Amino acid sequence: IFLDNRSAKCIIVTGLLEKFCIGRGQAAVESLASEGLKPLFHQLDINDLNSIKTAAAFFKEKYGGVDILINNAGIAFKVADTAPFGTQAEVTLKTNFFATKDMLTHFMPLIKAGGRVVNVSSFVGSRTLNQCSTELQQRFRSDDITEDELAVLMQRFVDAAKKGEHKQDGWPDTAYGVSKTGLTTLSMILARRLSKERPNDGILLNACCPGWVRTDMAGPKAPKSPDEGAVTPVYLALLPAGTAEPHGRFVSEKEVQPW
Repeated sequence: IFLDNRSAKCIIVTGLLEKFCIGRGQAAVESLASEGLKPLFHQLDINDLNSIKTAAAFFKEKYGGVDILINNAGIAFKVADTAPFGTQAEVTLKTNFFATKDMLTHFMPLIKAGGRVVNVSSFVGSRTLNQCSTELQQRFRSDDITEDELAVLMQRFVDAAKKGEHKQDGWPDTAYGVSKTGLTTLSMILARRLSKERPNDGILLNACCPGWVRTDMAGPKAPKSPDEGAVTPVYLALLPAGTAEPHGRFVSEKEVQPW
């Protein structure tokens, strides 16, 4: 489980531990142990490709794979941050899209039959998509967009942002939003691949929005508590065996949302 803040980490891990007794994240271990749970910790930095490969090798050797993968690592610049927009675009997409893509590249082969993959995206991604040019909207929503094409589009945004030309190229003025548009689209691409390459394994992969949650990243004015924000990720992680849907969807409040 790869998570971006302590509060959400504890709640999501608690939801999984109560059923499967599995967990990740040293920051949550002591808190969870006090509740009678027994999580284990393994270091992982998703911005370090060697760290991803080391973690993947560990899970393959020790457990033979992974049952549930939740990608919740993410960053966002504050509104008042003075870093140039091009820098914000490059740094934000490095973690929220490209590093998460690396995670999925190395961990997808390890997902066991019946496994669940949850990519924590955001409603900001769908809102951002609606602000893109018609050309970009058509590609992001197409059923034939490939992972390689998507990566090129994401890099195209970064390059344009660094030149101050992203608006002319059809992109809105939000690096975080574009990163989440990319992550949700990537989730749909990988879900289609799973259906084609592992049709009998019953693996479900979805993107979701936890909502606006009171975390260090979102701030104290957010309306949802970490407990409430964890509801949809845990719901998707624990979809019952034999369930066929949702798969390759964007989910919020445990409901499939339009894309």
